[in-house]
Amino acid sequence: MVRCHVLQPGLGQNCGVFMKRSKGKMSKRTRLLGKSGRKLTPSQRLRRYSPGQLVVLSLQSRYEGMPHPRYRGRVGIVREVRGTAYVVEIKDGNMVKPLVVPGVHLEPKDRQA
Repeated sequence: MVRCHVLQPGLGQNCGVFMKRSKGKMSKRTRLLGKSGRKLTPSQRLRRYSPGQLVVLSLQSRYEGMPHPRYRGRVGIVREVRGTAYVVEIKDGNMVKPLVVPGVHLEPKDRQA
């Protein structure tokens, strides 16, 4: 931590300004992405989606290619298959955003009833 060493009126010897703590995309997310209930079965790993299908982003913390945690629980439409991943379009406010997401982070919409 670095303190400001400039004397400012009314603040005493130092101004009390500290460097802001960095906040990465995984900051304060460990409880949301914990280990409990996150093991995948072989059928969940091998699940395939077709273009036009509705899917829900469900993040699995043990697998690579995880989208940003702010998109957790969002419903999107599979637009295309790209290798072993899928291009999913979600609506964020007024913008439509394409996300490239591996299949382990997706669930069919009808299962989320």
